[in-house]
Amino acid sequence: MEFVIAAKTDKGIVKDTNQDSLTVKRINTTQGEMAFAAICDGMGGLAMGEVASATFIRALEDWVMTELPKLCQMGITENEIMNQWGQLVTDYNNRIEEFGARNGIRLGTTAVVMLMTQNRYWIMNVGDSRAYKITDDSVKQLTRDQTFVAREVEAGRMTEEEAKVDKRRNVLLQCIGASESVYPDFFFDEIGANETYMLCSDGFRHTITEDEIREAFAPQVLENQTVMNNNAEKLIALNKSRMERDNISVVLISVRE
Repeated sequence: MEFVIAAKTDKGIVKDTNQDSLTVKRINTTQGEMAFAAICDGMGGLAMGEVASATFIRALEDWVMTELPKLCQMGITENEIMNQWGQLVTDYNNRIEEFGARNGIRLGTTAVVMLMTQNRYWIMNVGDSRAYKITDDSVKQLTRDQTFVAREVEAGRMTEEEAKVDKRRNVLLQCIGASESVYPDFFFDEIGANETYMLCSDGFRHTITEDEIREAFAPQVLENQTVMNNNAEKLIALNKSRMERDNISVVLISVRE
């Protein structure tokens, strides 16, 4: 498989700073080419959210440089990914929390992380940043939001329509740095050619539809990296034209034979 990647981030129309941080890269390994991507959304209601998001992104990039090569030699398994990424979340939850306590502030970040090998993906999620799989015919959310309204919908106590307008829709159940303990969700599956994988912060998806996402990012549309970048910029501009108030970030990985 070949991976073509693109990433865009924008502070949006309201905030003075961009509290989103991201990384995406192709990696040559002993197991063949891989792709790694992550988006962290610093908590907009908390002080110095950009510090929390950038700190965890740097930790993930360090993991790619130091631990992934070892993992390739050992063999990548679901248990090992969950153990290593879970420990990373625990360590940095404590570090960010301690930093905040020393400085008399509160800060935290969501995280959605993806590693793709030649035949499989591994995803970790904390908070409400998301991962999607996009084909020519469909858009499928791969992660599950760790939010109050998502929990209520799953329990049957709230409808999807009610969740969209509920005043608690932005309340997170977990976030790195601002929760006493953090329990990430993990998702694993096989990949195939002619698929697009998208990671995004919640600001990217508030005002646009799944049909608009599919029309911009369907595999048959994404002829090359230039088109990927242009279409990402177009959807960011569309979000801003619809008065999206949050920071806006998106990462794309196109899988090709």
